[in-house]
Amino acid sequence: MQDNKVISIVLNNFTNDTRVLKEAQSLSKNDFNVTVVALQDEGLKEKETLDDNLSISRLKLKTRSLPKRRFFQLIKYFEFFYKVVVKYRNKINIIHCNDLSALPMGVFIKVLSKNRIYVVYDAHEYETERDAMPIWLKHFLKFFERRLIKYTSKIFTVSDSIANAYKNDYNIEKPALVLNCPKYKEIKNKNNIFREKLNIAENKKIFLYQGGLKSGRGIEILLDAFKNIKNENIVIVFMGFGPLKKDILEARKEHQNIYFYDAVSPEILLEHTNSADYGILFYEDTCLNHRYCSPNKIFEYFMAEIPVIVSNLYEMKRLVETYNVGEVAVENNSSGFIEALENISLKDYDLLVENVKKIKQKYNWEEQERVMLDEYKSL
Repeated sequence: MQDNKVISIVLNNFTNDTRVLKEAQSLSKNDFNVTVVALQDEGLKEKETLDDNLSISRLKLKTRSLPKRRFFQLIKYFEFFYKVVVKYRNKINIIHCNDLSALPMGVFIKVLSKNRIYVVYDAHEYETERDAMPIWLKHFLKFFERRLIKYTSKIFTVSDSIANAYKNDYNIEKPALVLNCPKYKEIKNKNNIFREKLNIAENKKIFLYQGGLKSGRGIEILLDAFKNIKNENIVIVFMGFGPLKKDILEARKEHQNIYFYDAVSPEILLEHTNSADYGILFYEDTCLNHRYCSPNKIFEYFMAEIPVIVSNLYEMKRLVETYNVGEVAVENNSSGFIEALENISLKDYDLLVENVKKIKQKYNWEEQERVMLDEYKSL
């Protein structure tokens, strides 16, 4: 068994998980042999080789076709659990567990190996404080996380507030902060993709929401705000996918300042983002996971060199106000957003863009990679 052999476990089909891919690529180019272990889906290869030290292994489940109700999802989970343990327990010495769902597998294999295997826990969210989580499930998950986390060798989180919460919740050393930033990219020229594809005039300011179109992200608030905005020179583009797409398309029929654009691949995302004038992140204060989040989307806006409007949530507010890269709404509702929009329109746009260009020098994957690699090398 090689001392640098890693499996990175995800409970998805690994087709659009940019954080896991960035981490795996960073480890691969630094002499770690990495296999991303994921779920097999129709049309996807079971085995893929990305480079000499990086591969993907998608495990085919006999139970995959079962309904998506909670009971059947549990059956699928245990089949995946069993296959991971059988296939990898004697072939690795580091298990990178992405999210709480993967952590029991890592801990179980570590116990089987009599503690010869290191478990890295990468909490992509505040796992037990997510939106719309029933109180019984929250207590259940926290009970298990408390007992499993003591078996970990390293813990990564995605915001400073979440790192502090884990420290306080479980009386552990503060986890390492590895922000979900994009890779550094120079922006040479301003793109006009949205103006050209959606026929938006040059004199109109484009406000962009990109990401999941689902409840809790402020979609309904933004739609309500733009239905009531009287300024004809301000428009919003929603770019993404999710259950609220139909609401956006319905609103588009009656309001000419609302546009929809289908989600694009990560390879061309920043070019599209750069074709907007401002980015929007309007998470609702519905859970601690939202309140403490530092979403990857805010760093994508910065990398694309556009200022932002954000809701009044702790981590995003601190970031925007510290570096003067946008506007924070006073209230997380449609009137609060409209007020923030009016305020940012009065600010020096060129100064905001210059500040964004400075902040992207700090908040990029190349900087976050150093933190992760230092943690790995200290194992």
